[in-house]
Amino acid sequence: MDTRQGFRIGSIRGIPIRIHFTFLLVLPFLAYGFGRSFIESAKLAEVPPDRLGGSPWLWGLAVALALFLSVLVHEIAHSLYALSKGGKVRSITLLMIGGVSELIEAPRKPGQEAVMALAGPATSLAIGVLAWILWRATRGLGSFDLSFALFLLAELNVLLGAFNLLPAFPMDGGRILRGLLAKRRGPVHATRIAAGVGKAFAVIFGIAGFLIPNFFLFLVAFFVFMGAEAEEREVLARAALGELTVEDLMAPQPASVPATDLVFDAGERMVAEKRLAFPVVEDGRVVGLLSLEDVERVPLADRRTTRVRAAMEPAVVLAPGDKVADALRRLAGSRAGHAAVVSEGRLVGTLSRSEVARGLALRELAASQHPRPQGRGGTAA
Repeated sequence: MDTRQGFRIGSIRGIPIRIHFTFLLVLPFLAYGFGRSFIESAKLAEVPPDRLGGSPWLWGLAVALALFLSVLVHEIAHSLYALSKGGKVRSITLLMIGGVSELIEAPRKPGQEAVMALAGPATSLAIGVLAWILWRATRGLGSFDLSFALFLLAELNVLLGAFNLLPAFPMDGGRILRGLLAKRRGPVHATRIAAGVGKAFAVIFGIAGFLIPNFFLFLVAFFVFMGAEAEEREVLARAALGELTVEDLMAPQPASVPATDLVFDAGERMVAEKRLAFPVVEDGRVVGLLSLEDVERVPLADRRTTRVRAAMEPAVVLAPGDKVADALRRLAGSRAGHAAVVSEGRLVGTLSRSEVARGLALRELAASQHPRPQGRGGTAA
């Protein structure tokens, strides 16, 4: 699922916070479900339903919003820990079944990944315990609305924290499991195990959703299964890239465009040279990137008077010795999907996802053209 298909509602520490369109789809269904269970929830909270202000449906909407606010705090905890350990977070997005913190760069050590995954559930459980203590403290004060709200907040966060601790990848419990296994088994084997456990839980959720029946459990089962599958594919792809560096796959002798050029002229060069993006240089330094999309965002009437500097976007800058696997993760955070390769302050190449794919294909062709000699045991030397 593309987490960029939504709208931004704010940011924290420079991390954009978005609401995915699916959130708006599921919100009324959650509000309806909570509204239907209004009386049962009030009894659990030891609050007389007839002493509560507002209709059950307004309470249902409030609970649905409180759930997603709790998910947001949960994801912020993940992201802040990742930042504290040198990670980079692309965005936080609220989805129909929860939230996701999309990392550009994860903390390097397996143990740090496990702690990062634990930070979210630990925060949710801490909020739940605090709200439960406050609920117990306010039960005899006669403030039924406050008491009921605290009970619901405690219930939501305890369930959120406990559910995410299930060892079902890609949920937090699955990430904790992978982080612990990676110390002994390595990241690839650990991911395979965690993804397998996640898929097994997805099947269990699906069967439970069929037997109850509960459509929301079907959705959870689908997204858990697909998330486990996607994470497994990504880790295997990173392993396949091995020790390849940017220098192995970059396009050398790159063309660039001066920041002072007109956008129209840069567009003409794209057409003539069949390029989708140019690094932008000023005083010999890379200062940005101009993509085809950047040119098209400038109205045609303004392209002959607008300088490239005003239309460009920030550039992803790589070094020739960077690992390709890390470069791809950084490219995922780039709108244009292109990066400038710089050595000692000088532009020496460009790298894009298509160039990575082309480079890998050519390396496979070279390997088939010039196979390595086989040893006696049949193992490649």
